[in-house]
Formats: sequence, structure tokens, C-alpha cells
Amino acid sequence: MPINLPDVPDYEPRTFDPMDAESNPEAPLSRNEDWVKVELDLGDGKKTYYRDTNTMPNWAGSCWYYMRYIDPTDTKHMVEKDEFDYWMGPNHNKYSGDEGGVDLYIGGVEHAVLHLLYSRFWHKFLYDIGVVPTKEPYKKRTSHGMILGEGGEKMSKSRGNVVNPNDIIEQYGADTMRTYIMFIGDFEKAAAWSANGVKGCKRFLDRVWNLATDQEHTGDEYSKVNEAAVHKAIKKVSEDIEAMKFNTAIAALMALVNDFYQNGCSKGDYAALLLMLSPFAPHMVEELWETLGFAAEKGGMACQQSWPAYDASKTVDAEVNMAVQVCGKLRGTITVPVDSGEEAVVAAALADPKVQKFTEGKKLVKTILVPNKLVNLIAK
Repeated sequence: MPINLPDVPDYEPRTFDPMDAESNPEAPLSRNEDWVKVELDLGDGKKTYYRDTNTMPNWAGSCWYYMRYIDPTDTKHMVEKDEFDYWMGPNHNKYSGDEGGVDLYIGGVEHAVLHLLYSRFWHKFLYDIGVVPTKEPYKKRTSHGMILGEGGEKMSKSRGNVVNPNDIIEQYGADTMRTYIMFIGDFEKAAAWSANGVKGCKRFLDRVWNLATDQEHTGDEYSKVNEAAVHKAIKKVSEDIEAMKFNTAIAALMALVNDFYQNGCSKGDYAALLLMLSPFAPHMVEELWETLGFAAEKGGMACQQSWPAYDASKTVDAEVNMAVQVCGKLRGTITVPVDSGEEAVVAAALADPKVQKFTEGKKLVKTILVPNKLVNLIAK
């Protein structure tokens, strides 16, 4: 049953003093010693007992902290209405819609059954009594997966498989650490730590860095040889970041770097790469951005620039590789313009020396075309 709690001298929280080993955290209720101490006879004589003063769950404060962040100094309201409407109210930005709420909430899996559950209850109660104008606290929520030890086991001191981020940063740099954490796997799934994976991300960033000196960067526009690859990369990285598929976004950047080493790259090509890499390796990108003169030319840091846009018409391949079968068996491949008609595909297939070995002296009686994928020649 509920009990009446006594008044206390003050409610100021008191926690550990890092400079005083003898200090202890103290709940405000514990300051009323007359209430805390109670004498009872439980059958073995009268003894002094102490009531539990921890009367509030530790989630209580975190259940509404997202509102206090936006109005931390208000002494009269939990959150002032104008502040709430600006940051979290209905239609506060182009993404929020009529529901409003925190645009994106990211937490661990354990939040789904603890903090998230409780904060929704609190918020719905506050909505019912008219304190907040939105029914839900969060517009979108996602959980990040747990990073496991090298063997796929949960990290713990007893297993000796704990990875200290400071050690990784000291050896490989903060950008490598950031890039690897995003590249390790699906954002929402658990993934095992890999020392080789860290080294791989370091090699990737080194390749990006070396492009600054190994290539001759001329021309502010995208080079003709890389134009399609750059537009495809912008499209892929943009969509993957929005979908929180950071690992595949980084993979697309790795593929683009390979293209640049193979084809060379213009100044415009390299600038686009740096802007797309900036969220993952900001320190290195800003260093290169400044060194190569982009900061002076563009009027600011890389992180201050507009995100690069892609031309949808330039993300479509002009040519496609198609498999050529003869009587159902793969005999070769051909490269033809996208959406080529049957006549053109068959002509290209019959002109291929590898295919000719299986059609020479035979009559073509039927062709089966799967557009942009394969052609099957039935020859007898």
C-alpha cells in the first residue's frame, strides 16, 4: 500500500565526490533520520532498522529527458509550449508530419523493453493531461546492434576480449575507428569485432589520402570516364545513409576509389568523394579539403557544403553485359547497348568467336531473349 512520505530539508541531489573516497550518493529522503530509522521487534527483540529511501526507479528521469533538453532552464514548466512546438511539435520540420515528436531516436536493444516502453507511458500520460500536444514521443526509433568480441562472444573483462576504443584511436586514428564502426555490419544487428577489419578500413582511408598526391587533379567538373560512377555513388551513398545502411554506403565509396585508381580522377571527382566520406572520416576529410584548396574555393569547411546531388539519367548504364547460351549452355558473354532489340543481340552473339565454335555449320531455328540479361540460341 502507498505510505505517506515525510518532508525533507532539501531535494538537491548528492552523488559521489570524485575527490573524496569517503563520499556516498544520498537520496533526499535519507536526510530525514527520524523517518529512516525505525525500531521494530520482529520476534528476536527490539532492533533498529532502516527504511529504503530509493523510492523512485532510475528510469524516472530518463523518461522525459528529451523534453528537458530543449528547455533546461525553465523553473515553471516541465517544458515550455513554444519550445516544445519548435523542436518537437506537429510539423516542426518537413519530416515530422502531424505526429511531431523526436525525429530519430537511437538506442540499444535493451531500450525497447525498458526506457522506450516507460517513456511512451509517461508521454501518453502527459498528453492526456494536456502538458504536451503530441501522442507519441518519437517519430522514428531504431536500435543499434551490439559489438561482440572477436570470437562472437559478448565483450567482458573476465573473457579478456574487451576492445578499448582509446587504443584503436591511438594506433589507427579516430577516423579509422569511426569508419570501421559504421562498416562492421548491419547497423541494427550484432557484429563481431575484427582487428583485420580495422586494418582494412585504415588501408581504405590511406588510399583516399594517397589519391591527393598520386593523381593529377585537373578540371572542376566530373571527368567523363568517371561521371557515371560518381553519380551512381552519390545516389547509393545518399540513399544508404538515409536508410542507416552505413556499411553498404562505405562499400560504395570503396568501389569509387577503385575506379579513381583505375581511371584517374578530376578535381571535381575527388571533391565529391570527400564530401561523401565526410560523415565517416571528418578529420581526414577536412585536412584534405583545406590542403587541396577546396575550403578557399568553396568558402568553408567540407561539413558546411551542400550534399552532392546526382543526375538520375547518369546513374543508368549505357551498356550491359549479357550471357549467351547455345542450346541452354553458357558459351560466352557480349556487351551491347541497354535495351537492345533481339535482332541486334543475336547479331552480336553470333559474331562472338567463342559462340561461333558452337553455331558454325548449324542452322539457327529459335532464339530466346531475356532483355538485358541473356540470349539463348537454339541451333541444329
